[in-house]
Amino acid sequence: MALCHTVTMPIVALRRYSGGNPDPAEILLDGEVRRALPRHSFDWVGLVNPDAAEMALVQRQFGLHPLAVEDALNPTQLPKVEIYGPQLFLVATTAASGEGDKIEYGQTALFLGPDFLVTVRNGSTRPHTALRQRLEAQPERLGEGPDYVAHAILDFIVDGYQPIIDQLEDLVQAMEEGAINSFPESSTIRRIFRLRRHMRRFVRIIGPMEEVCERLATTDLPAIDPGARIWFRDVLDHVRRTMRRVAGLRDTLASIVETASLLEQHRQGDMTRQLAAWAAILAVPTAIAGIYGMNFDYMPELHHRWGYPAVIGVIALVCGGLWLRFRSIDWL
Repeated sequence: MALCHTVTMPIVALRRYSGGNPDPAEILLDGEVRRALPRHSFDWVGLVNPDAAEMALVQRQFGLHPLAVEDALNPTQLPKVEIYGPQLFLVATTAASGEGDKIEYGQTALFLGPDFLVTVRNGSTRPHTALRQRLEAQPERLGEGPDYVAHAILDFIVDGYQPIIDQLEDLVQAMEEGAINSFPESSTIRRIFRLRRHMRRFVRIIGPMEEVCERLATTDLPAIDPGARIWFRDVLDHVRRTMRRVAGLRDTLASIVETASLLEQHRQGDMTRQLAAWAAILAVPTAIAGIYGMNFDYMPELHHRWGYPAVIGVIALVCGGLWLRFRSIDWL
């Protein structure tokens, strides 16, 4: 299929589909107001990091609302869905693992009309190339229209959260197992609090995706066929599963330090009991040696032939008895 446009733009997709199959007709992205397409035909235009002038060209050609265009160029938008006449505007947040434990966020805006879909990616590092190829390999699905493609993109974005959560779960599990064996070091504790902060930010930024998907799955909206709601319910289930996993990670991170503190207190208690037991045992020879070290003249045991062995025997007997007693109550 020939691809043609009159200006240099960050276009990664410019497709027209008829009945689920690529249409060989030439598509011009020239800013001219387009005509409505025949039934079962639609255009899919994908842009990456466009500037205001480039978006203005697309706006004129597809009749996009200026407020939606402004939001598409703002990379700090939270997920949302807006209705502009016969068109639907969606904002979805993308996420990817960054340096260290950081999570890098991006944004994909979708302009959905009866016969077109325009996607605008800002800061997203996951291209839609593989998704587009997979959809084109299933013309019966692609023939359902641009609303099905919108569902596929949202599902693609939500599936991108799973590797991040998997990586964090492995990390948190390792921290949890380490806390059982010994109290975490200060660097580990700082990392735990950083991860908790990242989780709170994840919930704040990604959380609205649940509301967006629920609205798409349950509400009458323009450019979305009622029969397509079941696909958006599937995306909603994926989002909810992700949020439950994140909530579990947050709870685990919150309990690691508390659990480690309890285990450390128990270990310190064992150590304290052991020290107390040995102190009690050593107090016996210390006390007896102190008595016989006072240099009194009239101490019969000093001149008795068996005095020294008797004292040593008494010390050994008392110390042995204390040792057995402390062993029986698990102090040693």
